[in-house]
Amino acid sequence: MGNRFQVQDRFKSGAQYIDGELRPGTSGRNHAIVDPATGEQVLVYDLAGSDDVDAAVAAARAAFPGWAGATPGERSDALHRFASVLAEQAEDLARAESLQCGKPIKLSREFDVPGTVDNTAFFAGAARHLQGQSAGEYSGDHTSYVRREPIGVVGSVAPWNYPLQMAAWKVLPAIAAGNTIVLKPAEITPLTSLMFAEAATEAGIPDGVLNIVTGTGREAGERLVGHPDVAMTSFTGSTPVGKRVAEVATATVKRLHLELGGKAPFVVFDDADLDAAVHGAVAGALINSGQDCTAATRVYVQRPLHDAFVAGVADLMATVRLGDPFDPSTDLGPLVSHTQRDRVAGFVDRARSYATVVTGGRAPGGDLAKGAYYLPTLISGAAQDSEVVQSEIFGPVLVVLPFDSDDEGIALANDTPYGLAASAWSRDVYRTGRATREIKAGCVWVNDHIPIISEMPHGGYKASGFGKDMSVYSFEEYTQVKHVMYDNTAVVRKDWHRTIFGDR
Repeated sequence: MGNRFQVQDRFKSGAQYIDGELRPGTSGRNHAIVDPATGEQVLVYDLAGSDDVDAAVAAARAAFPGWAGATPGERSDALHRFASVLAEQAEDLARAESLQCGKPIKLSREFDVPGTVDNTAFFAGAARHLQGQSAGEYSGDHTSYVRREPIGVVGSVAPWNYPLQMAAWKVLPAIAAGNTIVLKPAEITPLTSLMFAEAATEAGIPDGVLNIVTGTGREAGERLVGHPDVAMTSFTGSTPVGKRVAEVATATVKRLHLELGGKAPFVVFDDADLDAAVHGAVAGALINSGQDCTAATRVYVQRPLHDAFVAGVADLMATVRLGDPFDPSTDLGPLVSHTQRDRVAGFVDRARSYATVVTGGRAPGGDLAKGAYYLPTLISGAAQDSEVVQSEIFGPVLVVLPFDSDDEGIALANDTPYGLAASAWSRDVYRTGRATREIKAGCVWVNDHIPIISEMPHGGYKASGFGKDMSVYSFEEYTQVKHVMYDNTAVVRKDWHRTIFGDR
């Protein structure tokens, strides 16, 4: 295995980042971060308890007046410096991300880290554009305008599949809008979130604006989401956990933003470019070992192309190189943990009783046996109502089903509880136009699957949650909209007063 990122000295002071400094957690329990490629422990740290959450929230609350009172230009300048610091630390961030997640280093270097730097630069610009409706005399006697104001302390919870990018998606729109934030990353993958916060301090963002508490969801997460001084909660994760977050958050009437699970359909019409669809499906299914809420998970192929598509995907999957995440030639790393690998294997093993495992369907042996690896897997012949079609597997597993008419293909695409992302493949602009209108998902790609950009929003329909990450649309989540109305008449007794007392 290649040279790993060294974390022991980097985080010897602890894995909590509160009021501008690393410190140990006070829960009395610790947690081991495990390299999923080897099964070896790389860091043991003290978990956050409720006292740590309280301290982080207090730091964020104390920092709020100064940060909210800064001009948009001042916040923008700080975020521009932040982007520069992240760019300087790109290699360390990429190596830390690959270590804790098992991502191939080429994915961390070419997707996760540059995407995060770009997102930071985007919000540096967006911080100057917190716009409301133009001022106007809508009643005739008054001038109205709209202010956007920060909400307060935001308490966010991020998942383990893209720790660095998810930290950025939570933090950047919140602080660009003038809020302060406490972020709880997943306890199995906190390293790059902590490095992100350290970079913010190095860039001159004031202490307390960005705080990290690393603990379990049951203890640190629920305390953060339910904290009376937290004005808003943003959560990314599974739909079942999202329901629990909503229960806890609504008890204190918080603003709530949820980005939950997905089961993205990939609809291939019979006039599609077959080779392009095959390549797109393999890439879209296997990114991050399939641990992506927008990953292609269920492919619907119009019957004339179905058999050739299945054969093409199976052949292409056979060329994918599993290996050491730090080897630049590795295509597919391990899943994030052995627990997740076994969960994925369970879905595939149960599917053998009702479907065909065309390729893959097992963990590799040899040098990779100690890691949480699982072969790229293709399943055909499953029924629409089967578990592998309806449930989020979150692994390198792709299910292919046939359809006949366009009506059927679109209906099948919509036939799950989820609605986060989808794609449609066709050379016919009218077919793809119909698909983009009728597929119920927050993002529909045409003749591609997966790319995201900072300027465009990300968020779902149905059980995939509500609200948007990235883009200026995210400010809808992180600002209060206030209507201000000035009387222009200087008249003591207004005409409308007669409806309350007296006559005209």
